Amino acid sequence: MSAPASPTLRRVAALLLLAAAVLAIALPFLSSTLLTIALGGVAIAAGVSQLLRLSGAEGTQARLFRGLSGVLYLLGGIGLLAFPVQSTLSLTLFLGFLLAIEGVMELAAAAAGQGPARGLVLLDGIVTAVLGGLLIVEWPLSGTWAIGTMVGIGLVFSAVNLLTSPSRREA
Repeated sequence: MSAPASPTLRRVAALLLLAAAVLAIALPFLSSTLLTIALGGVAIAAGVSQLLRLSGAEGTQARLFRGLSGVLYLLGGIGLLAFPVQSTLSLTLFLGFLLAIEGVMELAAAAAGQGPARGLVLLDGIVTAVLGGLLIVEWPLSGTWAIGTMVGIGLVFSAVNLLTSPSRREA
Protein backbone atom coordinates (compact mmCIF):
# COMPACT_ATOMS: atom_id res chain seq x y z
CA MET A 1 0.00 0.00 0.00
CA SER A 2 1.39 3.36 -0.96
CA ALA A 3 1.08 5.94 1.80
CA PRO A 4 0.39 9.64 1.20
CA ALA A 5 3.49 11.78 1.68
CA SER A 6 1.63 14.34 3.78
CA PRO A 7 1.53 13.38 7.48
CA THR A 8 -1.90 14.98 7.78
CA LEU A 9 -3.31 12.92 4.90
CA ARG A 10 -1.78 9.78 6.42
CA ARG A 11 -3.48 10.46 9.75
CA VAL A 12 -6.83 11.25 8.11
CA ALA A 13 -6.65 8.09 5.98
CA ALA A 14 -5.67 6.01 9.03
CA LEU A 15 -8.54 7.47 11.07
CA LEU A 16 -11.01 6.67 8.28
CA LEU A 17 -9.68 3.11 8.10
CA LEU A 18 -9.95 2.77 11.88
CA ALA A 19 -13.53 4.12 11.83
CA ALA A 20 -14.45 1.60 9.13
CA ALA A 21 -12.72 -1.13 11.13
CA VAL A 22 -14.63 -0.28 14.31
CA LEU A 23 -17.92 -0.36 12.41
CA ALA A 24 -17.06 -3.65 10.70
CA ILE A 25 -16.09 -5.28 14.01
CA ALA A 26 -18.98 -3.75 16.00
CA LEU A 27 -21.56 -4.70 13.35
CA PRO A 28 -20.12 -7.90 11.85
CA PHE A 29 -23.39 -9.26 10.46
CA LEU A 30 -24.18 -5.99 8.71
CA SER A 31 -20.66 -5.58 7.35
CA SER A 32 -20.55 -9.22 6.18
CA THR A 33 -23.86 -8.81 4.38
CA LEU A 34 -22.83 -5.50 2.80
CA LEU A 35 -19.57 -7.05 1.60
CA THR A 36 -21.54 -9.91 0.06
CA ILE A 37 -23.82 -7.44 -1.71
CA ALA A 38 -20.77 -5.54 -3.00
CA LEU A 39 -19.29 -8.80 -4.25
CA GLY A 40 -22.55 -9.48 -6.07
CA GLY A 41 -22.32 -6.10 -7.78
CA VAL A 42 -18.72 -6.79 -8.81
CA ALA A 43 -19.73 -10.19 -10.20
CA ILE A 44 -22.54 -8.64 -12.24
CA ALA A 45 -20.15 -6.00 -13.62
CA ALA A 46 -17.67 -8.76 -14.52
CA GLY A 47 -20.43 -10.73 -16.26
CA VAL A 48 -21.54 -7.74 -18.29
CA SER A 49 -17.91 -7.05 -19.19
CA GLN A 50 -17.41 -10.62 -20.39
CA LEU A 51 -20.55 -10.47 -22.51
CA LEU A 52 -19.52 -7.12 -24.00
CA ARG A 53 -16.20 -8.66 -24.99
CA LEU A 54 -17.91 -11.43 -26.98
CA SER A 55 -17.59 -9.56 -30.25
CA GLY A 56 -13.80 -9.33 -29.85
CA ALA A 57 -13.32 -13.06 -29.27
CA GLU A 58 -11.79 -14.94 -32.16
CA GLY A 59 -13.36 -18.28 -32.94
CA THR A 60 -16.50 -20.06 -31.88
CA GLN A 61 -14.92 -21.76 -28.86
CA ALA A 62 -13.56 -18.48 -27.49
CA ARG A 63 -16.97 -16.87 -27.85
CA LEU A 64 -18.67 -19.86 -26.26
CA PHE A 65 -16.37 -19.88 -23.23
CA ARG A 66 -16.44 -16.11 -22.81
CA GLY A 67 -20.25 -16.14 -23.08
CA LEU A 68 -20.51 -18.99 -20.58
CA SER A 69 -18.17 -17.14 -18.23
CA GLY A 70 -20.27 -13.98 -18.53
CA VAL A 71 -23.52 -15.82 -17.85
CA LEU A 72 -22.02 -17.58 -14.81
CA TYR A 73 -20.76 -14.28 -13.40
CA LEU A 74 -24.19 -12.73 -13.94
CA LEU A 75 -26.04 -15.64 -12.34
CA GLY A 76 -23.63 -15.71 -9.40
CA GLY A 77 -23.94 -11.95 -8.89
CA ILE A 78 -27.71 -12.05 -9.10
CA GLY A 79 -27.73 -14.92 -6.59
CA LEU A 80 -25.54 -12.94 -4.20
CA LEU A 81 -27.85 -9.92 -4.48
CA ALA A 82 -31.08 -11.91 -4.26
CA PHE A 83 -30.00 -13.97 -1.22
CA PRO A 84 -27.34 -11.93 0.63
CA VAL A 85 -27.65 -13.66 4.01
CA GLN A 86 -27.54 -17.19 2.62
CA SER A 87 -24.72 -16.13 0.32
CA THR A 88 -22.76 -14.76 3.27
CA LEU A 89 -23.11 -18.13 5.00
CA SER A 90 -21.93 -19.94 1.87
CA LEU A 91 -19.00 -17.56 1.41
CA THR A 92 -17.97 -18.12 5.01
CA LEU A 93 -17.91 -21.88 4.53
CA PHE A 94 -15.92 -21.43 1.32
CA LEU A 95 -13.51 -19.13 3.15
CA GLY A 96 -13.10 -21.73 5.91
CA PHE A 97 -12.12 -24.44 3.42
CA LEU A 98 -9.88 -22.01 1.54
CA LEU A 99 -8.03 -21.03 4.72
CA ALA A 100 -7.74 -24.64 5.89
CA ILE A 101 -6.24 -25.71 2.56
CA GLU A 102 -3.94 -22.67 2.46
CA GLY A 103 -2.78 -23.47 5.99
CA VAL A 104 -1.95 -27.05 5.05
CA MET A 105 -0.02 -25.80 2.01
CA GLU A 106 1.93 -23.37 4.21
CA LEU A 107 2.74 -26.23 6.60
CA ALA A 108 3.98 -28.30 3.68
CA ALA A 109 6.08 -25.34 2.48
CA ALA A 110 7.57 -24.98 5.97
CA ALA A 111 8.38 -28.68 6.07
CA ALA A 112 10.03 -28.56 2.65
CA GLY A 113 11.78 -25.20 3.10
CA GLN A 114 15.10 -24.39 4.69
CA GLY A 115 14.93 -20.58 4.57
CA PRO A 116 15.42 -18.19 7.46
CA ALA A 117 11.69 -17.46 7.63
CA ARG A 118 10.76 -21.13 7.97
CA GLY A 119 9.46 -20.57 11.51
CA LEU A 120 7.21 -17.74 10.35
CA VAL A 121 5.90 -19.87 7.48
CA LEU A 122 5.18 -22.66 9.97
CA LEU A 123 3.38 -20.25 12.32
CA ASP A 124 1.42 -18.80 9.39
CA GLY A 125 0.40 -22.31 8.34
CA ILE A 126 -0.74 -23.29 11.83
CA VAL A 127 -2.73 -20.08 12.42
CA THR A 128 -4.31 -20.17 8.95
CA ALA A 129 -5.26 -23.86 9.18
CA VAL A 130 -6.71 -23.44 12.68
CA LEU A 131 -8.67 -20.35 11.63
CA GLY A 132 -10.07 -22.20 8.61
CA GLY A 133 -10.93 -25.20 10.77
CA LEU A 134 -12.72 -23.00 13.31
CA LEU A 135 -14.80 -21.38 10.56
CA ILE A 136 -15.77 -24.83 9.24
CA VAL A 137 -16.54 -26.31 12.67
CA GLU A 138 -18.53 -23.27 13.82
CA TRP A 139 -20.44 -22.94 10.53
CA PRO A 140 -23.22 -21.75 10.04
CA LEU A 141 -22.90 -19.62 13.20
CA SER A 142 -19.53 -18.29 12.02
CA GLY A 143 -21.23 -17.02 8.87
CA THR A 144 -22.99 -14.29 10.77
CA TRP A 145 -19.81 -12.57 11.96
CA ALA A 146 -16.65 -13.98 10.39
CA ILE A 147 -16.27 -12.06 7.13
CA GLY A 148 -17.10 -8.66 8.64
CA THR A 149 -14.83 -9.24 11.63
CA MET A 150 -11.93 -10.39 9.46
CA VAL A 151 -12.28 -7.41 7.15
CA GLY A 152 -12.40 -5.13 10.21
CA ILE A 153 -9.22 -6.66 11.60
CA GLY A 154 -7.57 -6.26 8.21
CA LEU A 155 -8.56 -2.59 8.18
CA VAL A 156 -6.99 -2.11 11.62
CA PHE A 157 -3.71 -3.57 10.36
CA SER A 158 -3.87 -1.35 7.27
CA ALA A 159 -4.38 1.73 9.45
CA VAL A 160 -1.49 0.80 11.74
CA ASN A 161 0.69 0.12 8.70
CA LEU A 162 -0.25 3.50 7.26
CA LEU A 163 0.70 5.28 10.48
CA THR A 164 3.96 3.41 11.06
CA SER A 165 5.39 2.97 7.55
CA PRO A 166 7.83 5.62 6.35
CA SER A 167 6.58 8.04 3.72
CA ARG A 168 8.34 8.30 0.38
CA ARG A 169 10.27 11.36 1.61
CA GLU A 170 11.44 9.55 4.75
CA ALA A 171 12.49 6.34 2.99
